Amino acid sequence: MNTDKAYLLGLIIGGGVWGNAEDNFRIKLPFKQWGSYEKEPNRAGQISRDIMNFVSPLIKSIYGLSISYDATASGEWNILCDGDYSNLQADLEKYGIVCEGELRKNAEINKIIPHLVDDNMKRRFVAGLADTIGSTKNSHRRFTDDKQMISFEFPGGSSYYSICALSKLLHSIKCYPDQMTWNHPNLHCSKDPHYKQWSKGFKLRVLSDQYADFGAFSFASKAQSLKQNRQLEKEKNIGETCEAMIIESPNVSCVHPDEYSESLPPLIKDGHYLHNRHICAVMGCEHAPYNQISALIATAEQYINPFPVLTKGTRIFIASIVQSNKLYSDRTYSDRDIEIAYLFGLYKENARSLLFGSDTSGYPVNEVANAIAFLVAAKLDRLNGNRPRGNMDEIIQEYLAANLDATVKIYIPDLLTPIILSLDNHAAIVGANNPAVYKKLISKVEDNEYKIIVRSITEDDLK
Repeated sequence: MNTDKAYLLGLIIGGGVWGNAEDNFRIKLPFKQWGSYEKEPNRAGQISRDIMNFVSPLIKSIYGLSISYDATASGEWNILCDGDYSNLQADLEKYGIVCEGELRKNAEINKIIPHLVDDNMKRRFVAGLADTIGSTKNSHRRFTDDKQMISFEFPGGSSYYSICALSKLLHSIKCYPDQMTWNHPNLHCSKDPHYKQWSKGFKLRVLSDQYADFGAFSFASKAQSLKQNRQLEKEKNIGETCEAMIIESPNVSCVHPDEYSESLPPLIKDGHYLHNRHICAVMGCEHAPYNQISALIATAEQYINPFPVLTKGTRIFIASIVQSNKLYSDRTYSDRDIEIAYLFGLYKENARSLLFGSDTSGYPVNEVANAIAFLVAAKLDRLNGNRPRGNMDEIIQEYLAANLDATVKIYIPDLLTPIILSLDNHAAIVGANNPAVYKKLISKVEDNEYKIIVRSITEDDLK
């Protein structure tokens, strides 16, 4: 191992794609519009120079392969490798990398990392990943432009263990992950257990300032993009280790049926996770904030809901959910027409308050407001799928400006199962916060003190 090989291994694992029967190999650069030669001709020209002037000599000298490239108008780039692949295949197999399909979906990097014996090799390996899957789009930020990020992005189906190993590797060169998103329904689909398209991949995001100080790129186009993004910031940002970061109280998350998915590794499967760093603790990462995770677990009933937090759809779709769930369909509902302006006023007065319950249990008014925003956005023809286009407050205010006395019908059950809100052809389900009851549903796993399981709720639990 040397620094050049470390870089190429990062580049190959980040973007390598084997064809059928290992008869061709390419390195995919998923730049999309970022690298478009129509929208970003100067950047596209630099990418082509990076490939031919830097990557090409490295691959030729180390693996004896000749390269060319192709690029689409939308910014999809491929480094095309030609020649005898046997040296490359032997090297990858030595490190436990199977030469099949898209490598970043399947590759385990645990066997490579011990061979990165100094910080230079580690940085070069990370640079290879960064040049392929380290996105520098300026939309990767923490809330505002003041905190720009580089985002290492892996597709759903990638190895949890590789993501954990990469996080540790980034820590070792002081590129501390500021944001982590694991490919899990509790994190990609925290409100709606009926949403099945949760497998949106993994993300490790490092503050751009931190990466500029301790990380590296070899593609000049990526380095220039990072520099441009940092110019959007008002001041320099300093990264923190994961164990030093303060975890804010998480939002309430639903219990998703795919917590039991066979696509999840056994260590993760069946568990319910309150925070991204909760998964880090279950995986035993030395950088996990264990004390803070223990504190969350001790009050986990405050942050879980065995029902939907919020499910939106057509009236027919919502009716089908109610009819297919015996706990819902066995309820006696009272229906009330309630003024939208009144409910919106409650939300503006105290977004944390509860409806139709007590001080400690009931339906969160902020989720009721989200449901109303969806219903009136449908009336205003301002939906993208089930997502309102625009700010929630502004959508409701726009509707009320022309419909001040408008009401929404709410169906309230005889137990604290979800309420149903309905307006014309659309409806929504909002589940109750009920921590005293939900605490009974939570259990710990014997061999892992940080892993919790949430069982299904029954009618007896609610009585």
